[in-house]
Amino acid sequence: MITDDARAAGRTAYPWLRPTAVTASLLLLAYGLLRLLDGLDGHRDKDGWAWNLGHTLFLLGVVLFGFLMVGLRAVLRDGSRRRRTLADVATVAGLVGAVGFGWVILGDLFAGFADAVDTPDLVLFGGPLLFELGLLTLLTLAATARPRLLPAWAPVLVLAGFVAIAVNLDLLPIGAALVLAGLLPISPPARTGAAR
Repeated sequence: MITDDARAAGRTAYPWLRPTAVTASLLLLAYGLLRLLDGLDGHRDKDGWAWNLGHTLFLLGVVLFGFLMVGLRAVLRDGSRRRRTLADVATVAGLVGAVGFGWVILGDLFAGFADAVDTPDLVLFGGPLLFELGLLTLLTLAATARPRLLPAWAPVLVLAGFVAIAVNLDLLPIGAALVLAGLLPISPPARTGAAR
């Protein structure tokens, strides 16, 4: 709960959490829309502008999701020892997954990278899974923290978005919209000791 002093001062800790979450989600949505646009003619052109722009936006979105995870970890470390440990483990898992995602995206963007560095199956499948588990764990902790940073339904929407994307990549815009809806209400905590 935001104290009257903090509300009057209008100051929050980590005020960039919401803009980062929204921007990352919008980049994922843009990637999904560009992917659909690229496939309208029945195939995807890996040398085309839509492919390259979409994957570049996706890479930027993954980087921003990494920043979001680091910010959530910092906020959630104020709780119990168990919460801090879980936040630390989830952040490490999520960031390792983000690096795996980045590796795959770079291979999609640059044929030379894909040829020079063979992508192991563990990175192809483990990276996205670790990324999603890490982020979802942090969001669940944020929805159960005191004060709550998210409503309880928010992690459920993000999970539904991830499931939609996993079921069929053509559902990426719908999945990204669900992720955006889940992250939109994120509210950074009030800064303690705000100016009076």
